[in-house]
Amino acid sequence: MESHKEKILVVDDEASIRRILETRLSMIGYDVVTAGDGEEALLTFRSCDPDLVVLDVMMPRLDGYGVCQELRKESDVPIIMLTALADVTDRITGLELGADDYIAKPFSPKELESRIRSILRRRGNKGSTIGVPNSGIIYVGNIKIDTNRRAVYKGDERIRLTGVEYSLFELLVSNSGKPFDRREILRLVWGYTSEQHADTRVVDVHISRLRGKLEDDPNNPELILTARGTGYLFQRIIELEHEL
Repeated sequence: MESHKEKILVVDDEASIRRILETRLSMIGYDVVTAGDGEEALLTFRSCDPDLVVLDVMMPRLDGYGVCQELRKESDVPIIMLTALADVTDRITGLELGADDYIAKPFSPKELESRIRSILRRRGNKGSTIGVPNSGIIYVGNIKIDTNRRAVYKGDERIRLTGVEYSLFELLVSNSGKPFDRREILRLVWGYTSEQHADTRVVDVHISRLRGKLEDDPNNPELILTARGTGYLFQRIIELEHEL
């Protein structure tokens, strides 16, 4: 029986980039489909159900920001954005809209391949965060974490988290009271190595997104706290309640 190949959708209006990435990613074992503009990307996504999307920002018909917004309405699929925009604010916009990571153009295909492997490995390695049981329910106040389904609930409402958001939240909860600096979070959650360029603002944006989804007042967080001069931590709690 042929093993399942993880499928990647590459979206870029430059045919040369599509060809290069399709060739390289196919050679290392991925099933690759491509699209040349934003509207085609949405149609292709819905027909092929990829495991990850590599998404260019500057495209005709519908730009990458618009595609990311539409995808996040219906899917938690990992998204890596490619951006040639020089303004840091523009680069961060994709993360705020729900992308998992971004790479600036011109980029190294090897770097992109490394990012893809890290994200897909984490997505497939469920229940593996240190300090969190492989199965069961964890309660923290009115927050419930179902580690079997990698699902989070606030009261009776399921909170939709991307894979990166869940892994980040799980890391902080499982180490309640312990501060993590941003580079350590990038290593543990994103899989960055010390040799890779790391934009620590990626962590800040994801923390902001988590607070917006989980905190009663995101501007005055009570769960996910800022460790002054360090990074972030989950509030120190006396005990995590486990239900197996």
